[in-house]
Amino acid sequence: MPIPSLQQPNFRIRKIGQRVSQISGAAHEKRSSAQRPRPKGWKKKLTRYGLPGLGILIVLAVIGGVAAFAWVSRDLPDPDKVIDRSVAQSTKIYARDETTLLYEIHGDVQRTLIQIKDVPDIMKQATIAIEDNDFYNHKGFDLPGIAKAVCHEVVGNLGGLCPQRGGSTITQQFVKNAILTDERSYTRKLKELILAYQLEQNFTKDQILQMYFNEIPFGSTRYGVEAAAQSFFGKSVRDVTLAEAAFLAAIPNRPTYYSPYGNNVDALSVRIHLVLDTMVEQGYITKEQADEAKTINLLEKLRPPYENIRAPHFVLWVREQLADKYGETVVEQGGLKVITTLNIDKQQVAEEVIEKYAPKNAERYNASNAALVNIETKTGQILAMVGSKDYFDESIDGQVNVALRPRQPGSSFKPLVYASAFAKGYTDNTILFDLVTKFKTDGPDYEPKDYDLGERGPLTMRKALAGSLNIPAVKTLYLAGIDTVLENAQKLGYTTLGDRSRFGLSLVLGGGEVTLLEHTAAFATFAREGIYHPPTGILRVEDPQGKILEQYEERSEEVFDAKALRLLNDVLSDDSSRAYIFGAGGYLTLPGRPVAAKTGTTNDYRDAWTMGYTPSYATGVWVGNNDNSEMRRGADGSIVAAPIWHEFMKRTVGGPAEPFQRPAADPVSKPVLRGELEGGTTILVDSITGNRIPDECKDAYPKKFIAEKTVRIAHTILHYVNKDDPRGPVPNNPSADPQYQRWEEPIRRWAEKNNYLETLPALEDCKIHDPDRAPEISITAPITGDTVDQAALSVTVSVSAPKPRKITKVEYSFDGTAMPTATRSPFSLEYTIPKGTVVGFHDITATVYDDVGNSASTTTTINYLPTPATNVNSAP
Repeated sequence: MPIPSLQQPNFRIRKIGQRVSQISGAAHEKRSSAQRPRPKGWKKKLTRYGLPGLGILIVLAVIGGVAAFAWVSRDLPDPDKVIDRSVAQSTKIYARDETTLLYEIHGDVQRTLIQIKDVPDIMKQATIAIEDNDFYNHKGFDLPGIAKAVCHEVVGNLGGLCPQRGGSTITQQFVKNAILTDERSYTRKLKELILAYQLEQNFTKDQILQMYFNEIPFGSTRYGVEAAAQSFFGKSVRDVTLAEAAFLAAIPNRPTYYSPYGNNVDALSVRIHLVLDTMVEQGYITKEQADEAKTINLLEKLRPPYENIRAPHFVLWVREQLADKYGETVVEQGGLKVITTLNIDKQQVAEEVIEKYAPKNAERYNASNAALVNIETKTGQILAMVGSKDYFDESIDGQVNVALRPRQPGSSFKPLVYASAFAKGYTDNTILFDLVTKFKTDGPDYEPKDYDLGERGPLTMRKALAGSLNIPAVKTLYLAGIDTVLENAQKLGYTTLGDRSRFGLSLVLGGGEVTLLEHTAAFATFAREGIYHPPTGILRVEDPQGKILEQYEERSEEVFDAKALRLLNDVLSDDSSRAYIFGAGGYLTLPGRPVAAKTGTTNDYRDAWTMGYTPSYATGVWVGNNDNSEMRRGADGSIVAAPIWHEFMKRTVGGPAEPFQRPAADPVSKPVLRGELEGGTTILVDSITGNRIPDECKDAYPKKFIAEKTVRIAHTILHYVNKDDPRGPVPNNPSADPQYQRWEEPIRRWAEKNNYLETLPALEDCKIHDPDRAPEISITAPITGDTVDQAALSVTVSVSAPKPRKITKVEYSFDGTAMPTATRSPFSLEYTIPKGTVVGFHDITATVYDDVGNSASTTTTINYLPTPATNVNSAP
């Protein structure tokens, strides 16, 4: 069958109008001639005045419809010239310098015509199933589908009565792509309906389907199903399999969005499965055939797109936006000139740096991929975007733009949590305890650990954030409020955290997914102290005549408290505060230039991040594997991502160093917000008992029993603040907070080990050391005057103490030289007099002590007269 030409029939729109007039006239004449019974009363009046009036309205409506039909039809394209369309012109995409061509969407249309008899049934069935299941029955348009589409456009879903759906038949799609433009208006839609009806009256269904298969766009320069099959699979459409037919049928709905070389291959797979399921529902194939086709990974079999393109991930992202805004036909044939925000020098550096570090990361840490985004903070303009280390590397899914893919951010999400806490009234000096804590949740207890499984006791929020400690971060999220943090995330442009029911306290540790592009834009907002600029990649779009279709206009919105972000910037740029964990002067610094930065690493080392910024430029780096497989242990953000970030920033950030604005002084009254557990009070205590010495007896208290002690009372911050009003009154019943007891338990254990008490020591008895409460002691042997004639000496004592005191020890001395101490009853002593002791009198002193340090002493004098055998000083 030859390819049908629309030049064969001579369409005359006025004939359709005449036919509508004839039909409506005939109907009116028929109604007029009908015999009716004569009405009585009000029925007579209704018949006399109402029915003629209604008839007049119907006639006027028909006349108006015909007039509207004729008016819309007056400037319809000549169907005879449908084949002789205007020649397509290429669209060119440039860098911001307006001379560097990034990509040219070719005007030379790639099309190979095919006869309908050569299109296999499976291709026809797949297309009809997903695009127009009533193709062989309708007259060019689907009235129920149009009604539902209009209903949804006007009133929304309306409880399921008006579901969102397309109303375009295959015939209409051909008209839209071959004859009309992608103008989006009701008038154009009406023209589309008229021409679709005309085509149906003058061509067979197979002729229309053949024209459709030869005209439909498949993205880039591919037009027609034969060109698409050759381009994607290197074969004719005559030879496609069921899976390949479903693949080809899935794309024309949104060729750029569903491009197998673009960012939405997951969505394409979903649509392919939808095609197969729809074919099953309509009886074209069996469920077993569909299930078998679903197991085939066609993306692995695709022919690679060898296109002359620079910054491919960025360019295809821009192209997708253009297609959504202007339509596929305009983008691929409309000759647009697109000036993007891309800085080609920064882009080149980004690609070089990733290429430099990627092999090292792959070899040492099993990290096959990396991505980078650089944004100008003052405008939101994207200056560099690398979506993967190599767009053309199929082994790592290089065509996937990881900058647009949701990934878990790890600790790089913590700055938003702390900023939310600062905005609520907490300070960077707020004290939190870094102690393993079991957090109460709706499910099992949540017990996060720091990266090194250690504990650091009390420390400030500044230290906790700078050191990226997990336990204080979870406490900060609770204090700030999960809903508050998610609301702030939405204001900062995050679109991946919408379902709040999914998130709990693990959110602060990267439990939610974000895209690198939106994450970097949020950090750019930190740099601008809360002024958000939507990330943008387009500066200007012109038509072939130079008319500007759109131009960048600065859009900004204040979305966050500037005071809180000044404090955040101060913390993240304080290298000394993170030195205790990361060391000083590492990859998170730039020589001679203030810079704020934060790393992040997810569980099992699946994602590693470094996010950082100066006042003018924000850069985010991701390292990992596209298939979400684990990197090797140790592949954290400071190791695999920070070197990339550091070198890129060092090579691209120039000009005078810009300082961050310092946060203003913020006096607060509560010690826990000033960095103090409970201030620190010096008290006088008994050096033996540890009890406080009452004020009334301090002057008379024995000096030797007086000691100074600094007492700090350790409690969770929830003991001192209402978490939702940290600077307000102290809670009357802090234990009412559901987390209070859980936070207190580890603090009590820590306080016991570190001499931090929950309450002040008890008061001591002022008379505890009075003389009349002292113990008593007497030496019962030897007694004064006894003669000792050998070196072995046995000393016995009699001791006692008033109740409730107890004797604890007796110390002995021989002429003032310490002898052994007796610590057990009856506190006697066996002692050997040292050799060389002179003959004569010697004093033995015994001192008894009770359990509070009171003491008493007694002395006995002996006469040492050893026998000649032992007298070392005797005469010869």
